[in-house]
Amino acid sequence: MLLRWLMRPARVTSVETLSPRFRLIALESEALKDVVWTAGQKVQVAMGAGLSARTYTPMSWDTAHGRTRLLAFTHGDGPGSRWASGLRDGDTCQFFGPRRSLDLAGLMPPVVLFGDETSFGLAAALRSNLHAGGALHMFEATEIVEARHVLEAIHLNEARLIARNAGDAHLATVEAEFLRLAANGAQFVLTGKASSIQRVSRTLKAAGVASSRIKAKAYWAPGKTGLD
Repeated sequence: MLLRWLMRPARVTSVETLSPRFRLIALESEALKDVVWTAGQKVQVAMGAGLSARTYTPMSWDTAHGRTRLLAFTHGDGPGSRWASGLRDGDTCQFFGPRRSLDLAGLMPPVVLFGDETSFGLAAALRSNLHAGGALHMFEATEIVEARHVLEAIHLNEARLIARNAGDAHLATVEAEFLRLAANGAQFVLTGKASSIQRVSRTLKAAGVASSRIKAKAYWAPGKTGLD
């Protein structure tokens, strides 16, 4: 009874394997109709019989027909990876949301989105946000070839990819580019790995970029769960 009251049911209408670690999932349900959704919000999908859940950022939401799409990054062997890897057309799921996660209201170009593999779904949603048209996307990634293939599949061909390396030395390239963009009045949306967000944010603020021009949301941190 508690689950029925708190959660929305949905049926999996398609699962597309974009690469070994990425799956594009389409959900449909009467419960998804007439829902107020904005880019940057999250849904939390129930895992198993308990109240454990994993968080995803919808790429799009069709409120008229009751449809949404999620991009799952199946790294590791956690509940979320096992759920996404095992999904088949016709399966059902239960989820909370959409709920507030990252408030992108009021964004005006130029907008710069920084993140990693966990941020691709947000980037797709942001692309469709009329107020943030023309956003520049920069992602740190471990497998560049795989990431490029996935970004092309979701029509983010112009995104820039930076290969991760030991000690996060690659972030110096990100910081240098962001300082150049900051001088042109860019607003920044920082997502993905918590430590990367903290470093880039410190650099921007030290250069005089106002906090009002920076929005941040950590999706994960090594050894930690519960970030979304």
